[in-house]
Amino acid sequence: MDFRTFLQSAPGLKTFHAPVSKELELSRHLHADPAQPMLFENVGGHRVAGNLFSTRELIARYLGLSKADVRRALVDAMEHPEDEEEVASPEFKEVTEAKVDLRTLPIPRYYKSDGGPYITANVVFGSDGTYTNASFHRLMLLGEDTFAARIVPRHLFAMHKAAKARGEDLPIAIALGLGPDVMLPAAMSVAYGESELKIASRLSRKAFGHPARVHRLSNGVVAPASAEYVFEARLTGNEVKEGPFVDITGTYDEVREQPVIQVDKLHHRRKPVFQALLSGNLEHFMLMGMPKEPIIERAVRGVTPRVHNVRLTEGSGCWLHGVVSITKQREGDGKNAILAAFAAHPSMKQVTIVDEDIDVEDDRQVEWAVATRFQADRDAVLVRGARGSSLDPSQVGGVTAKVGVDATRKLGEPGWKYDRVKVEAPPAPVGAGRPLDEM
Repeated sequence: MDFRTFLQSAPGLKTFHAPVSKELELSRHLHADPAQPMLFENVGGHRVAGNLFSTRELIARYLGLSKADVRRALVDAMEHPEDEEEVASPEFKEVTEAKVDLRTLPIPRYYKSDGGPYITANVVFGSDGTYTNASFHRLMLLGEDTFAARIVPRHLFAMHKAAKARGEDLPIAIALGLGPDVMLPAAMSVAYGESELKIASRLSRKAFGHPARVHRLSNGVVAPASAEYVFEARLTGNEVKEGPFVDITGTYDEVREQPVIQVDKLHHRRKPVFQALLSGNLEHFMLMGMPKEPIIERAVRGVTPRVHNVRLTEGSGCWLHGVVSITKQREGDGKNAILAAFAAHPSMKQVTIVDEDIDVEDDRQVEWAVATRFQADRDAVLVRGARGSSLDPSQVGGVTAKVGVDATRKLGEPGWKYDRVKVEAPPAPVGAGRPLDEM
C-alpha cells in the first residue's frame, strides 16, 4: 500500500472536478467535512488530496489492521526497529525538475492570517552520518526555492546546530504524499539515535509484509521511494520570521525566527498528488496525537504492567488531554500511571486513569468512571510549575500546571460498589401478537 493506491480506494472519496483555489478555498472544503476524504482535481492545474487519514478507522484501513492492532503494531515497531531497503529506481524520480519554482505548486494558504502558504503534511529526513531522523516540520513558502521551517529543539534541531558549528548547511530530504506507515513513526518522540525510519520499516513489515523502501538522493539523504514529491534541500544557517500559523489547538502559534530551507532539486511522480493537511483539524489530531499513544503506553507499562488502551482526546486536539486504562495490582498504581504518562508526553496537562472495564474511546464511560470512582481530595494529582506545550494558549513562558485523575476502583472494597449494572437483551418475541388499538 502507498499513498496513491489508498487514494484510489479511499472509502467515500469525495472528488471535486471544478477548479478550487489554493488561497483559502481548499481549506474551507476540508474544514466543512473533516472526516471526509477529498480529492481536488484542479487546484491551479494540480491534484490535491486531504482528510485521507482523519479517523482511526481510515488509518487502520490503510495499514490493513484493526484499530487496536494499530497501537500494538506501533509499540512493536518501537521495540523491534528494522532496517529499511534501499532501491535504485524510486517512484518519486519519474520526473526531476531542473529549475525549481515552488510558487507554481498548489501550496495552500489555509487560514486568513497565516504568514503565507504552508506545506503541512511533509516529513523531513536528516542524518548525522550515523542514523536518519524523520520528523514533521511545517514549511512556510518564502519564494521561488526557499521555505521557512519551524524546527523545535529536538533531533533535527541538534543535527542542524552541529552542522552550523562546522560552518555547513545540513542536507535534508522533504517527502510529501506519504501514508501512516511513515507519518505515524515520524511524529513519535523517541530518544536521539532511535531512528523513526527503522520504526516505520518494522511497521511496514507488520502491515504489508516488507520493510520500508527508500532511495538515497545525491545529497546522501534517503527518502521513501513511493512519495509523490521529494524536495532535495539544505537547512541553512539563515533565519527569518516564521508564522503566524494555526496549530493543533485551533489557535495561532507565535511568530519566531526560524531557519531557511534552500531547495536544490524537486522530484515527483507523473501527475503527482499534493497532500494537504488542514492544521487544527481531525487529520492533524490523528497524525500528531496517535503516535504519542504508544509512547505513553510503553512508559505506563513500566510502572504497572497491564495497560489496555491509551487515547489522546479529540477535544484537546489529541494533544493536551489523555485517558489510559490499566488493571491495578496495588493501590498507588493509578497515581504512578499518571506520573509516567506525564513524563512520556510532556505536552499533556490532564490525564485520566481508568480500569479495564472502561472504554477509553467512549467519553461517556470515561466521565462515568470519574463521577463514580473518583474523589478529588483523595485521587487527584496536581503538578505545579511543570514544562508544558507551547501550543497551549494558557501556558506562561512554557510553564503550566497539570492534573491527573485516578478514576480507578479502590482495591479491597466490594466490587459491586463500582460495577455498572448490566441488562440482558430481551428475549425474541413469540407469536405475531396484536396492535394495542385492537385489544
